[in-house]
Amino acid sequence: MRAQATTRAPLRPLVGLLVAMAVSHSGTRVSAIAFPWFVLATTGSATKTGLVAFCELTPYVVVKALSGPWIDRVGGRVVSWSTDLVSAAAAATIPLLYFLDNLSLVAFLALVAIVGAARGPGDLAKEVMVPEAADRARVPLVRATGLSGTVERLASTVGPAAGGVLIAVVGPIAGVAVNAVCFVLGSVIVAFALPRGMGGPHTSTEPGADDAAADPDVDGTDGYLHRLAEGVTFLRRDALLVAIVVMVGITNLLDVAYAAVLLPVWAHDSGSGAAAMGLVLTVMSATAVVGSLLAAALAPRMRRRPVFFLGFLVAGAPRFLVLLVDVPTPVVIAVFAVAGLGSGFLNPILGAILFERVPRRLYGRVGALGDAVAWAGMPLGGLLAGVAVTAAGLSPVLLVCGVAYFLTTTLTGLRPEWKEMDARSGREESGGVREESDHAEQRADVVAEGPRA
Repeated sequence: MRAQATTRAPLRPLVGLLVAMAVSHSGTRVSAIAFPWFVLATTGSATKTGLVAFCELTPYVVVKALSGPWIDRVGGRVVSWSTDLVSAAAAATIPLLYFLDNLSLVAFLALVAIVGAARGPGDLAKEVMVPEAADRARVPLVRATGLSGTVERLASTVGPAAGGVLIAVVGPIAGVAVNAVCFVLGSVIVAFALPRGMGGPHTSTEPGADDAAADPDVDGTDGYLHRLAEGVTFLRRDALLVAIVVMVGITNLLDVAYAAVLLPVWAHDSGSGAAAMGLVLTVMSATAVVGSLLAAALAPRMRRRPVFFLGFLVAGAPRFLVLLVDVPTPVVIAVFAVAGLGSGFLNPILGAILFERVPRRLYGRVGALGDAVAWAGMPLGGLLAGVAVTAAGLSPVLLVCGVAYFLTTTLTGLRPEWKEMDARSGREESGGVREESDHAEQRADVVAEGPRA
């Protein structure tokens, strides 16, 4: 009797991580409706409602930017389950204080800020475990990032719908409670369901490559600042990564302006109503799931640069420009459907590029800084759009934003650094199984050389 020459790699690491991400993302999408709706229902003030996103996103971006050295040093697993518990505790305190009739607006916003601050490193910690999960499951990296993108898109489709039904039937406070439960479940999955040893600290075996990370006695501020500065220097010296985070930072600002102000104003002024707005967003999210699945299946064999820029071409400017013309709602829905399909390809490509170009010991630092730049304008997107629409009207703002989106995601592609998108690393060519690509090791020697939509 002969033993089999090959054995199937266990899928538990990747499946477990994807389930944890699905649970956490779904809870977050429910709270994205429950938090502002609770304030609107209890205060009746649109201004106070607008503070919710600002109070959650600002600490999210700041803490996430500073958490990279901590994640690299401690490991994604510990950071993920511990920060999810902090988010759960803060979210659970809201309904508790509400039922005790002791929940002020200041206390509510403070707890929302804690949720945002803890969610930043928690989300990043899960992201940096994707390459290791892909390695253990012997799945190509870009396919793994495609699956993680699909999970996020599904959460963006199911979460708001479930949250809307839950709020309509039970009330917004129930949505907040569900968010807390989801954070607890995500924490338990990461802490106990992932294989032993997965998600540990990323330390370098190179002499002197990262003294602060390699020396367990270096715990002071100087060591932390050294590790943070190393991530900044790496990112700054990688022209492609810099180009990506700057582009995504601009498009994220425009996307928030669109979703928070421009689309609702269009729905109101055109008479289409909230139902039409919800329908087009749901259609876009649903087709984005299809795009992510196609990316997971086809990305290992496709050329990234043309797919990436084509995806942005159909996902960006057309959404703004279609609202400028008087067309039937089904035409608007069709434009959003195509936009969602194109957008589904973006994050899998961006995630694979980041993980291929950055040494593992710098995943947390570079990923945190890249995300911070990419998200930096999001808290201001709605505020700026509101001021612009009030001053100039909806149509001029839609036109300016659409043109800005087109120029940002099209003309920039002519720069030479974007040609590096199609360079594949040893990790991708080997189907996801390797210790560290030669490319990444060589970049780490220069150190201290460097998003995601």
